[in-house]
Amino acid sequence: MPWSQTSPMDQRTQFIADFLRESLTVTELCDLYGVSRKTGYKWIDRYLRHGPAGLVEHSRRPVRSPNATAEEIVQAFLEARRRHPSWGAKKLLIIVHKRHPRWDLPGRSTVCDILSRHGMVPKQRNRRRIGHPGKPASAILAPNDTWCADFKGQFKTHDGIYCYPLTVTDGYSRYLLGCQGLLTTAVKEAKPVFTHLFKEFGLPKRIRTDNGVPFATNTLARLSSLSAWWVRLGVLPELIEPGKPQQNGRHERMHKTLKAEATKPPAGNLQAQQRKFNHFRSEFNDERPHEALDQQTPGSLYVPSRREMPNKLPPLEYPDRFEVRYVSANGGIRWNNDWLNVSIVCVGEYVGLEEIDDGVWNVYFGPLKLGRLLERHMRIEDVYGRLKRHNM
Repeated sequence: MPWSQTSPMDQRTQFIADFLRESLTVTELCDLYGVSRKTGYKWIDRYLRHGPAGLVEHSRRPVRSPNATAEEIVQAFLEARRRHPSWGAKKLLIIVHKRHPRWDLPGRSTVCDILSRHGMVPKQRNRRRIGHPGKPASAILAPNDTWCADFKGQFKTHDGIYCYPLTVTDGYSRYLLGCQGLLTTAVKEAKPVFTHLFKEFGLPKRIRTDNGVPFATNTLARLSSLSAWWVRLGVLPELIEPGKPQQNGRHERMHKTLKAEATKPPAGNLQAQQRKFNHFRSEFNDERPHEALDQQTPGSLYVPSRREMPNKLPPLEYPDRFEVRYVSANGGIRWNNDWLNVSIVCVGEYVGLEEIDDGVWNVYFGPLKLGRLLERHMRIEDVYGRLKRHNM
C-alpha cells in the first residue's frame, strides 16, 4: 500500500483522523493520501469494527490451503516413520499405500517435507570447508628455489607391513634428495626425515606438496604442524590444487620411475625395501640421464643450499607496526577482552596483526598470511574466503 510519508501506521491513523473530522469526502481523502478508494474504505471499515487495533497490518497467510495433505495421511506417514526411523520417503510411500490403497497419496518431496516439519529428519552437520590459494605461481629458476615432497602410494612388503615412501626432490634439477620408507604418514615420522635433509642439503625457499596429511590440514591457510615448523625455519609451504597432481608434475614423473624400478616386486620387509630405495636414488641422481635435462644427470646440476639449518628455531619477527599476540593452549588469542580462535597448530607461537582499515586486520604467522580479522563481527576470515569463528 503506497503510504508516502513516515510509517504506514502513522498514515493510517492520520487518514482516520481526517475522516472523522468529515471535512473531506472519502474520494478526496484517498487522492490526498495517494491510495485507492478500495484501500481507504478497507481501513475505515476496520477502524469502525475494531477501533485503533484494526489499523494494524494483518498477516496475509492463507487460513487454509486447499492443496494441503489431509491430517490422517500425515499421521499415517508419521506413524510409519516411528516404526521404521531409518526408512526414507520412498519406502514409507509404499508401506502407506499398501495399508491404504484408496488414499490419494502425495509425492515423495511432500513426504520429505512432512517428516522434516515434524522433526523426524536428523540435521546433518555441515563440514567446514576452507579455501585454496590456487595453482602455484612461483617460478623455479635455480636449485633449492622449490623442493617437491609427497608420499608415493603405499604398498605392502612381503611380510604384510605397509610401506609409505616419503619422497623429496629439488624442483629445478630433479635431484632426488630423499626417499624414505615409513610406517605411517604421521608428522612424528616425516619430521625426522626433513630434519636430516635440511641438515644435509640446507634450507630451500619453498616446499611444494599436495593437500594431504602431514603437509596440510583443514585450518586457516591449511597450515599443519609440519608446515608451521617449516615457516619457523624460513621455508614457505606451497600447495597444489586438490585433484591436480600435474601441478607437481616433475615429482609425479619421478614417482612413475620409482614405482617401476624399486617397488615391483616389493622387498621382503621395510629394511630390505629401504635398500632398494637407496640404490634407486643413487642411480637416479648420478647415472640415469634425464630427458628434461638434455640427458644430463640431476646430480650434475644440483648444488646444496647456502642456507644452513639453525640449531635452534629462531623467533618469529614482525614489523613494529604489527600487533603481536601469543597463541594460548586453546589455539586462540586475547583480543579486545575476547578470545579469538586462530589455529591449534599455532599454539605456543606468536602471530602478528597488521591493521589495513578501521577494524580490519591481516593476521600473519611469520611471513605467511593466515587470514583477516573483522573486529565488527569478531571473527577471522580465511585468507581464501572461508570463516574461522571465535571461541568464547
